[in-house]
Amino acid sequence: MMKKLLVICLTLTLTLLLLSACSMQPPEWAKPEKKENLKDIKIGLSVSTLNNPFFVSLKDGVVKEIESRGMQVIIVDAQNDSAKQVNDVEDLIQQGVDALLINPTDSAAISTAVQSANNIGIPVVTLDRSADKGKVEALVASDNIKGGEMAANYIIEKLGENTQVIELEGVPGASATRERGQGFHNVADVKLNVIAKQAADFDRTKGLTVMENLIQANPDIKAVFAHNDEMALGAIEAINSSGKEIMVIGFDGNDDALNAIKSGNLEATVAQQPELIGKLAVEAARNVLQGKKVDKTIAAPLKLVTQDN
Repeated sequence: MMKKLLVICLTLTLTLLLLSACSMQPPEWAKPEKKENLKDIKIGLSVSTLNNPFFVSLKDGVVKEIESRGMQVIIVDAQNDSAKQVNDVEDLIQQGVDALLINPTDSAAISTAVQSANNIGIPVVTLDRSADKGKVEALVASDNIKGGEMAANYIIEKLGENTQVIELEGVPGASATRERGQGFHNVADVKLNVIAKQAADFDRTKGLTVMENLIQANPDIKAVFAHNDEMALGAIEAINSSGKEIMVIGFDGNDDALNAIKSGNLEATVAQQPELIGKLAVEAARNVLQGKKVDKTIAAPLKLVTQDN
């Protein structure tokens, strides 16, 4: 009797395991078809937030290139919510997109969505930020590490070594935050005095609030490096209210930042080319769909913009 029960239990266990394995397979309708004609291609674009001019420009670059090729695009806005972005990407997969362009809100959180696309053979290209796990055909981005180094070196050039500096960090977990911070500290930890750093999540309002608190706690600061222009512009508002003179360097090169440089409010920005990033991402996806090899990392050039240039 005991032997029979053991056999039944083992059989049930194996059956459940097999059923579980089967359920992991994607439905046939969801698997992308091979398409010879690029005009039949449908691309899904997931943007971290369209409340940031940089990512609006990135989106515009994608749309222009796709429209010029006669392809289709579906765009979703994660609104800086990593859980929403995962759901958005799953929805794009359900809609039968042939390729995914993803600008991650959080490089770790987006990994599950990337792996879902991998499971059914939908190629993924990431823009500006990477995914920690899953297969990504290409990351199209500026060299964020080099950009961080450029910002630190500019502060040294203008204010000298051992200058007291504050760092406004981007969204924790985003690869751009890690890389821009890494590049900055490659230089700053040796030649500057970074007395405080705090995340403001790439957001202008948070940049203002965080900077107000940091000024009160650190009255002798001489410069600020912000991981993007939105935080830099928020920091400038706080600085102007305090009546202090503090140099601010941003990162992105959006229109508001360039206007602030012209007016003398923002010292400099490490300018990216978001429209070019979008264009290059579409080209990478198209090449993958045509069976061509693409580089794992595709770099868009950076330029330090000041009043002089």
